[in-house]
This record gives sequence, structure tokens and C-alpha cells, in this order.
Amino acid sequence: MRLAERLGLHSFTTQITGIAVISVLLGVALVVTSLLVFFEHNPSAAAVRIADVTLLVKAAESPDDAAAIIAAAQRAGVEVTHVALTELETPIDNARLPLLARLLSGQLESNWGIDVIEGARFPGGSADHLAVRIGDHGALLFEPPAGANLWHFVLAPTVLTLTIILVFVTLLSVYAIRWIIAPLSSVAAAAHSFGRSPDDDRIVSLSGPREIAQVADALNDMRTRIRALLDDRTRMLVAISHDLRTPLTRLRLRAERIGEQNLRDGMLHEVTRITHMLDETLAYLREDVRSESMSRVDLPSVLQTICTEFADVGHAVSYEGPARLAWTCRPSILTRAISNVVDNAVKHGSAVTVALRARDDGMVEIDIADDGPGIPASLREKVFDPFFKGDNARSSENRSGFGLGLSIARDVVKGHGGGIDLLDRTPRGLIVRLSLPGEAHQA
Repeated sequence: MRLAERLGLHSFTTQITGIAVISVLLGVALVVTSLLVFFEHNPSAAAVRIADVTLLVKAAESPDDAAAIIAAAQRAGVEVTHVALTELETPIDNARLPLLARLLSGQLESNWGIDVIEGARFPGGSADHLAVRIGDHGALLFEPPAGANLWHFVLAPTVLTLTIILVFVTLLSVYAIRWIIAPLSSVAAAAHSFGRSPDDDRIVSLSGPREIAQVADALNDMRTRIRALLDDRTRMLVAISHDLRTPLTRLRLRAERIGEQNLRDGMLHEVTRITHMLDETLAYLREDVRSESMSRVDLPSVLQTICTEFADVGHAVSYEGPARLAWTCRPSILTRAISNVVDNAVKHGSAVTVALRARDDGMVEIDIADDGPGIPASLREKVFDPFFKGDNARSSENRSGFGLGLSIARDVVKGHGGGIDLLDRTPRGLIVRLSLPGEAHQA
């Protein structure tokens, strides 16, 4: 272990570099070895037959014995002819010889020391013929078979070499995925899932290269500290909720006993406004996005209920979309997010439409459209910032709250893995589009 640490073998960079270097070296070594094996130590069957006939003819004690050997070879299927050297044409340029003839010539010379006359051929004969010198005045003219031998010479060793290289590269890739990429992927998955589930308290494994182990350890420490901060904030919110609501309730009771109506109504209005702001702030700071469990609901029923609640208090809010659409979500916080957007829309427009649409890619879109003044493009990102009231974005005489409605809506939608966009409505107004992922089952 100490030697490995000294050599840096646990380093991510060292392992990646080592994989690349080893792959290249193995590829080069295998290619060279394969060529040596197939072209030097394993001659083809055609080269063996030519060599056998040539050596037997050379060893013949008389011309008649040589002629008998040639005849026997011809009867065995070897196309060979005895010719005089003077009958052969002048050798042609070796670069123009067919590939098979060049390969056979190299094997005959390297394995048996047979003298092949490069490029020589019988007048009118094929360029594939091989002329082998027999003595000072004669030669044997062979016609090597085509097709199968070409596969043996070229394609077979090439395919075998590539196959071996592919096997080694595959094994090295499996190693890279198992020992390098897999730990990195687990770290990324843990970082992505943190905070999305209340039960997600798993510890990231410290296996893998040194750099990944360091990142995993830092992530575990960060998760622990963030969890502690969230617990402290939860306790603080409980204290704030108790300590602030009690005096507000006493103030409301005292205001109700004021005899002057205008003063009483004004104080009750301010108490109600402060209570609403407090509820909005606490709702933004709560962890409902992560704590509520997923459940399957009928999304059109949820949207129609929201529209009905606003319509009951005098707002023109209507629903458009399918009658039934089953969806898996966190229903309470999703309802609150959509209600925040609709509440923002009715403050700036006279008529609001909540439209539901299922897309072909499995997502659903919820469009909350109003006919208000809209929001300038330069402020559309800022309106999602906490405590941004948007006074310069859309005018309203009855502003209330801390400007957390769209911030809460965006957090809720992102907690579901979706997104929220602000779009222009024709001829005027604004469309707030909520895109939610998942699988819908429309009835």
C-alpha cells in the first residue's frame, strides 16, 4: 500500500494515463506479434505445397525423376510447369505484383530459402504465377490458388489482431468503469439526490481513486453540516412561529375592542397583512418540498379545486385541459406553488386561465395565463429571487407579502425535477409555464 501511494497508483490521473499507455503498448505488441506469427512462423498451405515440390525437384537425381515428381504433383492438384529460364519474360516491376504473389514469395524465401524470380512470368501467362529457380537453366512455374489463401494471408491475421486488441480494450474499459467511473458516478448521484428525499441520509462510499475518495469524504462532511444547519433552522422556525403569533393574536383582540371603526379596521388590516407576510415567510423557509412524500393524484382535480377557490372569492379564474390525468407528485406543496402563481396573476390581471397539457415526451405543462401588464424581459429572472417584490415589473395598488410567491413556486417545481418559465401572452399579459417530469396515465 505504501509503495502504491509513493508511486501515485491511487491517483485518478495516474490510472487514466496508465490505461491509455497500456492500451497503446498492448495494441502495438499484439500487432507485431501477430504479424510475426502469421507471416513467418505459420506459412500458408499454398507456400508449403510449393516448397515441397520445389525441394523434391531440386533433390531429384535425374531429369526423369524431376519430371516424374512434377507429374505426380500435377495429379495431386498442384498447378506447376517446368520451363527454361530463357522462356520466361523479363521480370516486371515488383511494386506491380499482386499482393498474394508478393506474400507467397516472402514466405518461400524466409522459411525455406527458395529463390523466387520476382515478377517473372510465362509469355501470355498470369501475373499471379510464381517462378522458382531450379538450377542454372530451369524454373518451376506455379499458379497459386486465389480467394481462400488471400483470406489466410491478410484478412485472418488482421481480424484476429483486431479481435485481440478489442478484447483487451474492453477489459480495460470494464476496469475503468468499475474502479474509476463507478465511484465518480455514485458521488454525482449522491450530490444530485441530496435534499430531494427526507430519508436520503446515505453515506457516500470512499472507494475508488484517491481524488474521488477525497471528494466523497468532503461531500459526506458537507451533507452532515447542511443537515445540522437545516435542523437548526427548523427549530428556529418553530420558535418564531410561536413567539410571533402569540403577540399578533393579542394585538388583534385588543384592536377589536377599539370603538372608532376606521382606526379599528385599519389596525385589523395591518395585523392581517403582517400575519400573511409571516405565513408566507415561514412557508418559504419550511422543508415541505423535501419532507412530503410522493403520491398519485388526479392533476385536473387539483387544478380545478384551485380555480374554484379563487372563483369563490370573486376572481375570474378558469380551467382548461383534460378531465382526468393521473400524476405522481407531492400534492400539498404543488398545490401551494400553483396557488401562489395564480394569486400573483389575479393581482395583476382581470382574467386568469389555468391550462393543463400532456406532452408527447412524458412531461406535463401547466400554463397560468393572465391579461395583466406582463413583466419586462430584463426582470423575468429577478422576480424569482426571494423578497423581490417586482414593483418595477408589474404595478399593483394592493401589494402585500414579501415577494416570495414565485420563489416558492420555483423551489417546488425544481423539487419535482421540473422547470418554470415566464412567457409573453398575445395580445397582452403573462404566461407562467410549469413543466413537470414523470409518467402520466390519461383516462
